[in-house]
Amino acid sequence: MRLTLALVFFLFLATTIVVGQSAYPSYFKQNDFLLASPGAFKFGLYGYDNPALTSLLREPDFSLLWSDQNGKWSDFNRWGVFAAAPGIGFGLVHEKAGARYVTDYRVSLSMGNRTLSSGIAYAWSNGYTKLFNRSSLVTIGSLYRPTRFVSAGFIGTLSTQTGGSNEAAVDVAIRPFGSELLTLFGDYALQTGQALADGHWSTGGAFEILPGICLTGRYFDSKGFTVGIQLSLGRIGITSQVHYDAHRNHRYNTYGLRIGAFDRTLFTTRKSSYLNFNLLGPLKYQRFQFLDNGHSLIDLLDAVGAAKDDPSVAGIAINTSGMVGDKELLWEVREKLKDFKSTGKRVVIFIDQADMNKYHFASVADKIVMDPQGLIQLNGFAMGRTFLKGTLEKIGIGFDEWRFFKYKSANESLSRDKMSDADREQRQQLVDDNYKLAKTDICASRGFLSEQFDTMINSEVAYMPHDAVGKGLVDTLGRWETVEQVIKLLEGAPKRYVGASSLERFVRPTDHRWSEPPTIAVLYALGACAMDEGITARRLVNDVEFAVNNRNVKAIVLRVDSPGGDPMASDYIAEALRKVRGKKPIIVSQGAVAASGGYWLSMYADTIVAAPTTITGSIGVIGGWLYNKGIKETLGMSTDLVKTGDHADLGFGFTLPFVGLGLPDRNMNEAERSRMEYTIRSMYKDFVQRVATGRNRSEDHIASIAQGRVWSGYDGLANGLVDVLGGLEIAIDIAKKRAGIPSTDEINILQLPRPGFINFNQFIPKLVGLETKQQDPLMEHLLFRLRHNGQVMMVLPLEDIDFNRVY
Repeated sequence: MRLTLALVFFLFLATTIVVGQSAYPSYFKQNDFLLASPGAFKFGLYGYDNPALTSLLREPDFSLLWSDQNGKWSDFNRWGVFAAAPGIGFGLVHEKAGARYVTDYRVSLSMGNRTLSSGIAYAWSNGYTKLFNRSSLVTIGSLYRPTRFVSAGFIGTLSTQTGGSNEAAVDVAIRPFGSELLTLFGDYALQTGQALADGHWSTGGAFEILPGICLTGRYFDSKGFTVGIQLSLGRIGITSQVHYDAHRNHRYNTYGLRIGAFDRTLFTTRKSSYLNFNLLGPLKYQRFQFLDNGHSLIDLLDAVGAAKDDPSVAGIAINTSGMVGDKELLWEVREKLKDFKSTGKRVVIFIDQADMNKYHFASVADKIVMDPQGLIQLNGFAMGRTFLKGTLEKIGIGFDEWRFFKYKSANESLSRDKMSDADREQRQQLVDDNYKLAKTDICASRGFLSEQFDTMINSEVAYMPHDAVGKGLVDTLGRWETVEQVIKLLEGAPKRYVGASSLERFVRPTDHRWSEPPTIAVLYALGACAMDEGITARRLVNDVEFAVNNRNVKAIVLRVDSPGGDPMASDYIAEALRKVRGKKPIIVSQGAVAASGGYWLSMYADTIVAAPTTITGSIGVIGGWLYNKGIKETLGMSTDLVKTGDHADLGFGFTLPFVGLGLPDRNMNEAERSRMEYTIRSMYKDFVQRVATGRNRSEDHIASIAQGRVWSGYDGLANGLVDVLGGLEIAIDIAKKRAGIPSTDEINILQLPRPGFINFNQFIPKLVGLETKQQDPLMEHLLFRLRHNGQVMMVLPLEDIDFNRVY
């Protein structure tokens, strides 16, 4: 449809533009510096020819081109300067005839992507314009590349003067192999007053024999032809082209120099640099586009992957001072660094204060540099809870726990004064698996024996810098500046630092592939399962539908990091995914926790990927009832009511001062409680059935691993709750494979919700003169229970939820 509209536009320009007879330079005359038609090779003349082309640039670029048509090569009687940045271009062509000259200027703007782009340009001239028949012009251009094999460009040039020259041109190119190796092209231009048969055309090809070395040939309807060569040295390039007439006689040459943007090249300085990561700030899922000192997981993984593929990168240097991240996210980055090292490249990491999680992360390095005033604390892992039963009794708040499944321990902190045996059992298994992963990885990286590691954990706990060197925990002492010397010794020569933005993957020209790559949508379900907070199910279901209906999206990855919550919110998303199952691959990547309602989100996926220490499962339902048991009277408050209906007073009570939440006057009676038990058991049965359907397992099998029990990723793999151990990148790779995208092919990642522009909340405390304080976890716990008092929940123990966590 788009191609049809473009052809109609071209024919309109060719047949209906205002008649004019002036001799303004034609399309081919204006573009004689080109090695090929504008849309066929590189980026043309940066918008001077087709203004749509500048939308394809990634970096600013500059070219100087000249010819010896009117004299010797050094006379510069005809030359052009062309400069562009993404979306904007400027060019001028200066031509001299004897003592007279004219200079044509053109500025262009564009927008679009690799599939479809458009642009507009304005041109004017100065000098002896009458001799050269010049007038100002407006050029409209578009470029359509529906696949990696085909490109079509359209250019319409209209004079701003009555009777001025107008022209329409089209260029079409084909890549038989879908790459820059071979491009075949043809173009056609028609001026006002010409019959279609009288239009001018050319055809030819471009052959990139080696990266950055390209040969071109072009044949014109005048029977003349050109032969050219372009050589790229990375950010510098040179061009030469020979022009022949219809009798094969040499007419003139054109020459060119380019500087600025990176281009493919054979001449790469191999392993000359180290990628420099300063990880100060939080590691999280998404960061704001501006004024955010955090680091997104997907950007870090992409940068490490780009460094792995970049031949100029010898290693990665990481400063972990001030780094904040949970153990699961750190593990994912660690795994990517381990993959990076598999190519023989090195990793050097600087640490100052390190706990188990940060040291586990740092242990992947070939060399660890520790601050001479730093400290390493290797305490092991622990999970515990604070129990409020006695506190509630003392202040006069009653709590009735609705617990009917062995391991569903979410309310124990309100109903007990210590862990139940079932909760102790499942928590012990989780911390054992945390220890197992850290021990396995650290021993493999640092060469410790199993017993040696256990002794270090259990005997000394904290390690001062010199002790850490002596025990082999780190390799040397020094500040961040010392890392450069360590790299020099490690590599045998100094290496320069580079940022991620300069890596080849992020600066290479987009002309290696026509059309936008296929898209994988990554959706984030983060925080408690709720309609308008946490995962914001009301909004997230729209994101799911958008990804499903977007033709460019070939697969969906749902990243779940949620302890559960409201069953309705979980079901909103699960049902949306169930409906699309079979239409597009649905892969779930589980983060630190994807249990209870978080597992409900996951259960209809084609594949569930979890980290070894992900908390998953918890297939169960629970509820509870907080009520007045003397606090109202202690505070000197009283209530009264009238009612219609036997249970109308259920939930009626007083409002707690300073909290703003109500507390019911009474507990449920036997009939009311019996009804809640029926509700919970019915929801549990439905939960088990849904998981059995989603996981293609029997209900008996799911029931045997349910009862509200949480499992680590290790155990989830063994019992069938998850399919693959890995992180977000593994999930994306599986999505590519299921969508039929070759593993080596480029993809676009569409993140939903889209990253915010700026976090305005950071300015509010400063504007009003207040400091931001984190809410006390115990108070958050109690307030959460009061807000959801009496609701049946699919949620983990609230002690396992970090209410202040930065996602």
